[in-house]
Amino acid sequence: MTLLATKNICIGFPSRHGMFVAVNDLSISVEPGEILGIVGESGAGKSTVGNAIISLLQPPGKVISGEVWFKDQRIDNLSTEQKRRLRGKKIGMIFQDPQTSLDPLKTIKQQLVETIDLHLRLGRKGSEQRAIELLEQVGIPDPKLRMLHYPHQFSGGMRQRVVIALALCGEPELIIADEPTTALDVSVQKQILDLMRKLCIEKNVGMILVTHDMGVIAEVTDRVAVMYNSKLMEIGDTQQILGNPQHPYTQSLISAIPRPDKRIERFPLVTYIEDVIEPQDDFDLSSHWLGQSRDFSMQVDDDGTILQVQDLCMRFQISNSMFKSKRLYLDAVKQVNFSIKEGETFGIVGESGSGKSTIARMVTGLYQPYSGSVHFLGKEISAINHTPEVLAYRRQMQMVFQDPFSSLNGRMRVMDIVAEPIMFHKLATSREESQQIVLDLLKLVGMSDDAYAKYPHQFSGGQRQRISIARALATRPRFLICDEPTSALDVSVQAQILNLLKDLQQELNLTMMFISHDLPVIRQMCDRVAVMQHGQILELTETEQLFTDPQHSYSKHLLSLMPKLDMLTKRRQTTVQQPMDTQLSANSF
Repeated sequence: MTLLATKNICIGFPSRHGMFVAVNDLSISVEPGEILGIVGESGAGKSTVGNAIISLLQPPGKVISGEVWFKDQRIDNLSTEQKRRLRGKKIGMIFQDPQTSLDPLKTIKQQLVETIDLHLRLGRKGSEQRAIELLEQVGIPDPKLRMLHYPHQFSGGMRQRVVIALALCGEPELIIADEPTTALDVSVQKQILDLMRKLCIEKNVGMILVTHDMGVIAEVTDRVAVMYNSKLMEIGDTQQILGNPQHPYTQSLISAIPRPDKRIERFPLVTYIEDVIEPQDDFDLSSHWLGQSRDFSMQVDDDGTILQVQDLCMRFQISNSMFKSKRLYLDAVKQVNFSIKEGETFGIVGESGSGKSTIARMVTGLYQPYSGSVHFLGKEISAINHTPEVLAYRRQMQMVFQDPFSSLNGRMRVMDIVAEPIMFHKLATSREESQQIVLDLLKLVGMSDDAYAKYPHQFSGGQRQRISIARALATRPRFLICDEPTSALDVSVQAQILNLLKDLQQELNLTMMFISHDLPVIRQMCDRVAVMQHGQILELTETEQLFTDPQHSYSKHLLSLMPKLDMLTKRRQTTVQQPMDTQLSANSF
């Protein structure tokens, strides 16, 4: 018996401008024990399919036509109460954004126990024991202690693991996983993927895996559906789709995957059929607004160092008590030292919770270091208390956050979001000039002409990240901190964004700190890399040295866990240039 089937479903969002069709005439099926992958660009309709199946479409979105069947029952026409009973118990959902899918006012224990008790009726003690087991399964260290904490006390990757545990609480027969490994490093990703595969094999659980990560697709899926512009382009066995794709769009996606085996100067850019912003060959960033009137009164050190971190430590109090001796602390960063030279891209990799993002927040001043110092442009900025002086340095340093949805103000239009730092730092002489700069920045990061008038919730995760990058560039910074900037982007858009960052660095002598768990991207982007674990730097070396001859055992372990892309590599070696009539233009590896 087929576990799930969608039959010619169309999903639309009505508005005063008419009906926007997000998914058009889609038919897919999932068998018990099978993992079906869905890939495609941001905005292709991948997540919308999952939300429609579980009846969580954001109003006024609705299934316009077609049917959704679970086993031998049609479920798209059930009552609200019937759908509620189906969710969690029969169909579980792993959401893309862990920050917004967890209740910030409840501890992890409360959220897990409540869900387990609702579906399994194990009693209080049984539910608590089951919660501990689930947290152990998804790799949360010291689960008895950590389940007493709130979501904001976890890193992005650890929050994602909690969301996965929540989806497993009711022991569902079908799991819809929407970008479940987006925020996870390779070690935890391997653990989660093995857990998902084990569930499907041992408990005959079916799974729909929505992702832009072709490595994940190659590792765990049985079949793959490729979507573009709301339509299904191609569907078939994973080996056939990745090794010998038939549709030009599928070929374009594969050509844009970062190479893990060697470094290249630029990521291959792909154009396909329609709605593509062509690269501007005559676009000179040095004469662009971004390169004009930048404040160079703050000079780097004589040896070219723009940032220096010395003995940096960060400690969080995780348990309160009247008695100081009974308070519990978490040392998130321990005695970290490194320096970054102007024009360099410095990478930081490591497992979730290793302290990567904490370092970025201390460098930008969002966290006050427990001890140690941060020197930027020759000044110890961690010791500055005078607000105007701090603002002058912070204008030169901007950050692209890992979670674009929670870092954008949901009540502001994109025009106002991107214009806010321009107006605050008085970088434009008038509001009209500011608005023109915003339109230019949005075009630069690949957004459509009408994006400025919309709100963040009207965009996909990848599109929101592009808006975040535009906002970070709005102050014309000299130093850009990118905390997982491409984790929410599909490979084709990722190539555009990473090439853009490379262009900015070359034309504007931009310096970057690049935090990522995607090792192939780190290899392509960074000059030097620091490998972190448990708040400490274990290895700091040139990027190529790390990938060809890692010295620390943990570095070797991380590299060994990179998803295997053998079938893609073979295809690249045998790919011939596409004829013009395929409407595909790709720079082959």
